[in-house]
Amino acid sequence: MQMMSERLYQAIAGEIRKLIDSGEFPVGSRLPGERDLAERFGVSRVTIREAEIALEALGLISIRTGSGVYVTSAGTPSADLPQVSAFDLTAARAVIEAEAAALASANITDLELAELEELIVVMSDPNADDAASAEADRQFHLTIARIAGNPVIEHMVQLIWRMRNELPAVRATYARVCHNDWSDRTDEHAEILAALRRRDPQASRNAMRSHFHRLFESMLAATERDALEELRRTTELNRERFLQTTRI
Repeated sequence: MQMMSERLYQAIAGEIRKLIDSGEFPVGSRLPGERDLAERFGVSRVTIREAEIALEALGLISIRTGSGVYVTSAGTPSADLPQVSAFDLTAARAVIEAEAAALASANITDLELAELEELIVVMSDPNADDAASAEADRQFHLTIARIAGNPVIEHMVQLIWRMRNELPAVRATYARVCHNDWSDRTDEHAEILAALRRRDPQASRNAMRSHFHRLFESMLAATERDALEELRRTTELNRERFLQTTRI
């Protein structure tokens, strides 16, 4: 099992996904319990739980409290998705989710505000595991889309999150940026919530746009760092080749 640079729960999620794809766990079937899976893969039950949360985010399984975990999809769920970049997706999110926030500001209830606040608490905890924080982030945005009251917008945001989680290149870009910016991300979500609490459509729209603008700039910076590092590696390799040639 290759777990070199992956986080452990991601690797385990990949192994469970292979078993789903192979038909060992067909659609509709119930996955073995956490203890059985933990023993099978030689990891803790917490790791199994994190892996299952990640798989649920991909739409492959459904975690039913008090009943178990059931397979809801098989094969490659990203096959029906357009192949887009993280930049294209983020630009679209800045438009679609900003309008969802504006619409939600007119409909949101005190109970829904409390629901969003609880999700921010999870995201703001530096000791929370990555899977729980990522799921809270997803639920925050999906909840706002639901509150917007337009089923088309809600469906579009659900589709956006499928692309964000299921397209490997997009998922990798987001994981790299979001893993290191939990503090900024928490502040931005808090600003969105504050605008929603004021029932201010323009402020809600602007807060959501600012969130994605910062995310987009973080992606650009990460891409630039990658390009410079690759250039350094290439330069060093060429230097070494030249030196080896001149030593002959």
